[in-house]
Amino acid sequence: MELPKIYDPLQTEDKWYAYWLQKNYFHSEPDDREPFTIVIPPPNVTGVLHMGHMLNNTIQDVLVRKARMEGKNACWVPGTDHASIATEAKVVGMLRERGIKKSELSRDEFMKYAWEWKEKYGGIILEQLKKLGASCDWARTRFTMEESMSEAVVDVFIDLHKKGLIYRGLRMINWDPQAKTTLSNEEVLYSEENSQLYYVKYRVKDSEDYMVVATVRPETIMGDVAVCVNPKDERYTRLVGKTVIVPLVNREVPVIADEYVDIEFGTGALKITPAHDANDYAIGTKFNLEVIDCFNEDGTVSAAAQVFIGEDRFKARKLAFEKLQADGLILKTENILNKVGRSERTNAVVEPRLSMQWFVDMKKFFEKNPQVLQDVMNDGIIFFPSNLKNTYKHWIDNVRDWCISRQLWWGQRIPAWYDEQGNLAAIARTEAEAWEQYKKSNPGTSVKHLKQDEDVVDTWFSSWLWPISVFDGFKDPNNKEINYYYPTNDLVTAPEIMFFWVMRMIMAGYEWRGEKPFRNVYFTGIVRDKLRRKMSKSLGNSPDPLELIAQYGADGVRMGMLLCSPAGNDILFDEKLCEQGRNFSNKLWNALRLVKGWEIKAGTNVGNKVAIEWMQNKLNKVIEELNDSYKDYRLSEVLMTLYKLIWDDFCSWYLELIKPDYLQPIDRYTYEKTILIFDSLVRLLHPFMPFITEEIWHELNPANEGNSICIATYPQAGEVNKQLIEEATLAFQIISNIREIRAKAGMKNQETVAVFFSGKSDIPFNAFGEKIIKLARLSKLKETDTEEANAKTFIAGGYQFYVITGEETDIEAEKVKLQKELEYTRGFLVSVNKKLSNERFVASAPPQVVESEQRKKEDAEKKISLLEQALSQL
Repeated sequence: MELPKIYDPLQTEDKWYAYWLQKNYFHSEPDDREPFTIVIPPPNVTGVLHMGHMLNNTIQDVLVRKARMEGKNACWVPGTDHASIATEAKVVGMLRERGIKKSELSRDEFMKYAWEWKEKYGGIILEQLKKLGASCDWARTRFTMEESMSEAVVDVFIDLHKKGLIYRGLRMINWDPQAKTTLSNEEVLYSEENSQLYYVKYRVKDSEDYMVVATVRPETIMGDVAVCVNPKDERYTRLVGKTVIVPLVNREVPVIADEYVDIEFGTGALKITPAHDANDYAIGTKFNLEVIDCFNEDGTVSAAAQVFIGEDRFKARKLAFEKLQADGLILKTENILNKVGRSERTNAVVEPRLSMQWFVDMKKFFEKNPQVLQDVMNDGIIFFPSNLKNTYKHWIDNVRDWCISRQLWWGQRIPAWYDEQGNLAAIARTEAEAWEQYKKSNPGTSVKHLKQDEDVVDTWFSSWLWPISVFDGFKDPNNKEINYYYPTNDLVTAPEIMFFWVMRMIMAGYEWRGEKPFRNVYFTGIVRDKLRRKMSKSLGNSPDPLELIAQYGADGVRMGMLLCSPAGNDILFDEKLCEQGRNFSNKLWNALRLVKGWEIKAGTNVGNKVAIEWMQNKLNKVIEELNDSYKDYRLSEVLMTLYKLIWDDFCSWYLELIKPDYLQPIDRYTYEKTILIFDSLVRLLHPFMPFITEEIWHELNPANEGNSICIATYPQAGEVNKQLIEEATLAFQIISNIREIRAKAGMKNQETVAVFFSGKSDIPFNAFGEKIIKLARLSKLKETDTEEANAKTFIAGGYQFYVITGEETDIEAEKVKLQKELEYTRGFLVSVNKKLSNERFVASAPPQVVESEQRKKEDAEKKISLLEQALSQL
């Protein structure tokens, strides 16, 4: 059957993905093969596919598909994260549309609606990943709130509490007034924002005197319980111990002295508001000061503030300023840049708030598990790029306790139980277990009711268990799957969640398995547009991945993403790269049509053997290069190397070298060798472009019917004849130079030219002589001892060539051309010599790289000598 002229990616992709699923190629069960395991960074259950997902999952798929072809038992576990804050916000929004308020529902009623939302919308992103070609083991799909995973979270909480690694305490925490929950320090994003600094007068009691306090938050003045100055600040020595009147509420508060206050900052007088600032709270505790919370959970002003009750905090700021101004208590205002913290999830300005919360004691955890840091620093777990180890160490060295409680309903409920007075009674899975514990420690108690903690744990407190819990390693720590698949091989993730997730998974691995959770961590960069802006919906610069797939095909988009994605560096995405990917697909398809369109005759064309042998050796050399690049996760380099091998070497040169004359058949020997070479090329390319390679692989050989390239053997490198590769490279330079001269002379395709050459080199080209004559359309190719008059000249590989076009040679123009080439080659030699004279480069670069630079030097020196000779002859 004749192949279609145009490759249709959408039809092909749907066909082959359904085929892969039907044949169950992605499923893994423990057996006697070497396992290769990746667990997907679980996207939020609320999520839809974006460019970051595209990049991350394409990289994972490349690694998994290659491992599968290498005969390993490849297992890529998919799943989603329950994303407490984001999902609860979605559910509240759905209820609002139905005219229902969360406050009107019981916890159980709300959870029914939440599960309803999850079942309806929660699987969207996983279905979208199938369009990308992700070869996940879909039968293993997990969700962080499914029953066994939630049980693991509860068990881990109980275990850590028994070990003294979890505690409950009153702390200043980050509060999101929109989501109405606590945030960990890592969930707060800080940026410089325009603010106003208000200089407010605090009158000294029984005096006409006043102190000036500078603040960016006049809406918290109602919570002031002192004014603090530095004891060394002579401006205020006389006022320490006196009383000032807090504006707006006329509260009398003391002037206190503490060295914490910076004399140079602002006015040197600091208003102390313990309920709304962590440092103020520390000073308040030291001086035993009252705590007055001015705000409700939703960021409105509380009754304790006495004024502006019920107003939003930002409106209260405006009202406070107006009232202070009216009372003559504003000295001045200044426009400043101020660092403001916002919630990563809702973008609401975070409010410091005193609250009783649950924490993991991180310092004690690291003392118990020093491998969490050691194993990364000594490359027991290898980071790509390695410089991110320093960031990892900095975070651990400056770690703060992890606040794990969240004031939400969607999530794993904290297994803490309290008596009727609010005292902690038990840490237990169920109420029955809680009573058993409580009665054991409190015999004869009169307590009638125990109440479970209303809060849930932080979402990351479930996802840090992911590499263990996906294999039910908590349910049965010695089960067949966890023992076979753990530790996993590679983790592909973003550097911004190194602390949130990567470090915490390492913590969990050592705490509950005594072993690292993965061997390698590949950090992707941030996907940016070509103007280096981070892609976002608000900027309108983030394309819809599914629309890109519809336009360019999944293979084209995968290639476009990976061509610009070195590990750890930001990705400058340009849609033209997807277009390049689509064009590459078309190039492959046209090569297939050409090869499959030839008529075949029996026999062997001996003249093609050198081309076949060259292409086989080039293929072996490239496979070696690819293996080296894969080891260092230089996937962008792997793809570019393959692109050049297929586009330049195979399509542009090899097929030209062996192509039969017009309307003539090809010999069976050449045809069969070409099919084998093409087969190897698509197998090498398959991890990157799975769909078109499957289609071509089936078209190349009818025997592939009923099988798949997914599980075909990944090509292995054979011996490499470097001399032959160099000879071919020189032959191609000769052909290209002659073609350029012919084109400039305006010669017709059927016209032939005579070419003479002189000189000596370690690289002969006579094995390719017939091919040069054929492709450059020569009447002769002959060595000469004399300079040929009226010839166009060029130098390649230590030889000087004379092309007789029949045109009169413009000596001056020829001089200019040779002089330019000489200047360029001298400059090139200078750059090579700089490298070779750099001791650090010579000592640290791989031997083959140094050897390559040495060859470049020798070649440049020969070329300079020949160019100088040619110029002197002219």
